[in-house]
Amino acid sequence: MSFDKVLKSTAAFTLMLSVIEAEVQAEENPLRNAYFGETHLHTMYSLDAYIGDNRISPSMAYRFAKGATFEIQGTKKRLKRPLDFAAVTDHSEYISEMYSTIVKDAPGHNNKDLETLRNLKTLKEKQQWFFNYVLSVNRGGGKPQHPSFFAGPGTVKSAWQIIVEAAEKHNRPGVFTALVGFEWSGAPGGANLHRNILFRDANVPASPISYIDVNTEEELWEWMRAQEAAGHHLLAIPHNSNASKGRMFPNTDSSGKQLSNRYAHTRAHFEPLIEMMQIKGNSEVHRKFWAADEFSDFENADSIQKNSGRFFSARDFVRGGLKVGLQKEQSLGINPFKYGFIGGTDSHNGLPSDVDEDAFIGGHGPEDGSVERRRIAGVGGWIDGRDLSIGSIAGVWATENTREGIWDAMRRKETFVTSGPRIKIRMFGGIGLNASPKNATELVKQGYQFGVPMGANLVQSSVPPTFTVYAEKDPDGANLDRIQIIKGWVDKHGDLNEKIIDVVWSDGRIKSVAGKLPAVGNTVDLKTALYTNDIGAAVLMGSWTDKEFNAGDGAFYYARALEIPTPRWSTFDAIRNNLPLLEGVAATVQERAWGSPIWYSPNS
Repeated sequence: MSFDKVLKSTAAFTLMLSVIEAEVQAEENPLRNAYFGETHLHTMYSLDAYIGDNRISPSMAYRFAKGATFEIQGTKKRLKRPLDFAAVTDHSEYISEMYSTIVKDAPGHNNKDLETLRNLKTLKEKQQWFFNYVLSVNRGGGKPQHPSFFAGPGTVKSAWQIIVEAAEKHNRPGVFTALVGFEWSGAPGGANLHRNILFRDANVPASPISYIDVNTEEELWEWMRAQEAAGHHLLAIPHNSNASKGRMFPNTDSSGKQLSNRYAHTRAHFEPLIEMMQIKGNSEVHRKFWAADEFSDFENADSIQKNSGRFFSARDFVRGGLKVGLQKEQSLGINPFKYGFIGGTDSHNGLPSDVDEDAFIGGHGPEDGSVERRRIAGVGGWIDGRDLSIGSIAGVWATENTREGIWDAMRRKETFVTSGPRIKIRMFGGIGLNASPKNATELVKQGYQFGVPMGANLVQSSVPPTFTVYAEKDPDGANLDRIQIIKGWVDKHGDLNEKIIDVVWSDGRIKSVAGKLPAVGNTVDLKTALYTNDIGAAVLMGSWTDKEFNAGDGAFYYARALEIPTPRWSTFDAIRNNLPLLEGVAATVQERAWGSPIWYSPNS
């Protein structure tokens, strides 16, 4: 046997190949690569997911992200394309109880309540168990508590170790990034103020913090501050603001005091990003408050308002929050809501970025795991099935596919989010940018050289800034309709304003005298749930100069790219099962991508 054959027969050679491959794949690209991933996912270590029949472990979830097949609710599921990165973010509340439930030799495993939990059969039994042992313990305004079967802080550490080890096992620099994370599920008075905490590496604390441990976001940030002092690198991502009951972008802190400079500085430091969209709907805008935005009627998730005393206001949506942040900056000197955009699913099925409209099976086990329940029922205490979204997918522009590369892109807000397809979107802003770059490479090079990327701040100037935008369709998806820039600004009187600009569009359409761009058209056949790419464009690139720019007004600018119409998941459900289309539900959607804002501050 030759020396070469001997080498090939050894584990050492396999390891050597993987190292070489990783080094090649991880080579830094100064112009950045687009990477797609998941930042909000629950496995069987989340109690509500386990009750919903989720038996996907953290390790299995990462395997699914990398292309493995699993069966959920009687359906075999596999991503059409593997992800570049993913984070398992199980609820830190009750991961200890789930450790006792799942691991046979764990403390408390033989508790009679946990024996009952492991053997729940009907949906009614599962819902009742959750109410008896979780909601009834933690409802009202008192301090949240562990249920009676909590087996001690040692089980928190043991469960966390399983989650960390799963990420370590599947992280492969340059090929696939497995981020370590968890969810802090703060819900005062039923307001969704949840945050996902993501770490830059595996240097993590011995235990996560939970809503049982600290009951306000300020206390969470102080915990994060202590972790930074201990050498850990972490950031927080607030969840879908549409369920926050007006508390995601508040006027006061958790104690009822007016926001302070310290509050604004702390929040801006620890929370660079916000979740734009997830399975419980789109949080950018709502048609009720943005009637002038012709694309605001998109996955509005109205039925969230049926539960927990929730009701929508403009302040529950990201664009509204960004504008409020400009006002706060005038009084506080710092913008507390200066968020970049990121996406995730919040799937409780354990399947990262399972976001194909034509393969949607819900995200909460039996609650929404059948066509019938998606049509006439829903997720108890949360949302009607018909209002569910497939979720969204996170995008980052990073120098390399490593933990450091992905996390650093999140920290600097060079991120984007799509409603499911793998659309790439990019924007740069600056003075004197070439309004007609030859190609995408030139646009990017000039953007970094003479301007700033998404998530950054424009340099102070009295000269109107120019913005260059680029979007590229999902290679396996629909063509693009247009790219828009949304501008929000606050004037010297403190009044808030916004404007939507159609920057570049497909098919040679001409705006009306009133400046309105005609609709792109619709090729969807509602009898077959098929469409064609006979309209739209594969790539769009353009520029816009803000000729109304006022150097004394704080402002943000973000890009939004829209696809041509395609079938919604509910249309696929209906046609596959010979059922009528749902009344009052859009049969088609225009999937989209949002790029993080570029900011201008007259004070910076």
